[in-house]
Amino acid sequence: MRITDIKDMTLSTGEKRSNAMMDFSDMTTGFVAVVTDVMRDGRPVVGYGFSGTGRYSQNAICRDRMIPRIMAADPDTLQNDAGDNLDPFRVWDCMMQKEKPGGHGDRAVAAATLDMAVWDAAAKIAGQPLYRYLADNYGKSSVPDRVPVYVGGGYYAPGRGLPELQDEIRGHLDDGFVVVKMKIGGAPLDEDLKRLDAVLEIVPSDNLAVDANGRFDHAAAMQYADALAPLGLRWFEEPGFPLDFDLQAEVARHYDGPLATGENLLSMWDAKNLLRYGGLRLEKDYLQFDCALSYGICEYIRTIDMIEDHGWSRQRLYPHGGHLLSLHITAGLGLGGTEAYPRTHQPVGGFTDGLTIADGYVGLPDIPGLGFEGKSNLYETLKRLGTEPG
Repeated sequence: MRITDIKDMTLSTGEKRSNAMMDFSDMTTGFVAVVTDVMRDGRPVVGYGFSGTGRYSQNAICRDRMIPRIMAADPDTLQNDAGDNLDPFRVWDCMMQKEKPGGHGDRAVAAATLDMAVWDAAAKIAGQPLYRYLADNYGKSSVPDRVPVYVGGGYYAPGRGLPELQDEIRGHLDDGFVVVKMKIGGAPLDEDLKRLDAVLEIVPSDNLAVDANGRFDHAAAMQYADALAPLGLRWFEEPGFPLDFDLQAEVARHYDGPLATGENLLSMWDAKNLLRYGGLRLEKDYLQFDCALSYGICEYIRTIDMIEDHGWSRQRLYPHGGHLLSLHITAGLGLGGTEAYPRTHQPVGGFTDGLTIADGYVGLPDIPGLGFEGKSNLYETLKRLGTEPG
């Protein structure tokens, strides 16, 4: 079997909202389709990938460097030993040849976009949902019926006051979520505290997480830490610049509550340095590495091996992203829980249509691969690539 074609496109997916660091009005998302010569119901099996949430499309890197390497390779070198499926690790090695070590940046997003599509195709060829394929081949075999999920929201938006914020949170609770996360750092501290008080009228403090998106310098991080400490929040996320491990360690020494970080670290090596120098506490804090932004599942499996070597449980991993990829790796690789973006980051945010969310847990889709075909708005987008899923 072989890859016969790889198609790509970039679409505008902007939305009028912002966090503490950026607005999303001009956001773009890259999509790819990996077409194989394996036939199902008279059509080729196609794997799909996208460039994550909150990062711009990096399809130019895919087109200029990575796709040509895959298409020029001997097809036999991209197969598993049995010759009946793709080997995602061999495809990953192929597309990363001639790339220097380090310098992760946007290249990590491009590689993850293609990696996602290859894993989607491999699981479809195997006739399994991706979580089952991962569990059987790279996980711990057992798969739960459902996994813990929290919802990301609470963004800043024009004309959005406290009543609108409260209405959003009530809507998430009505949808079956228990733990919610809201943005902070995009307004002065006194305004953010009013926003927090408004949400805490609806959600218990231990079910509310806050996310500063890396906004704070040392003084602001300590000021917010002092203000948040009495609230007993679920976690305080990304207080400072993602690679400022000294600041992260200082916050960990100063703030007794749980911290969460990692979504903007783009490789296993970045994650290792966070554990070495970021002062995180393995029984208390959360790791949020985003598979769709950090070279994909192949690198994520290496990252899981690394954190376990450092004494961390994979149950402390709550991958950022809020989409189907994060759901599948959480279930298939035995992670602690996942994020959901059912109302933002469309069309990639959220899960397959009709998937049950109740009591803070989400069920799993029973569709081969990642199940993009079961998410109607995403499926309509993918059809623009000129392929029909097999």
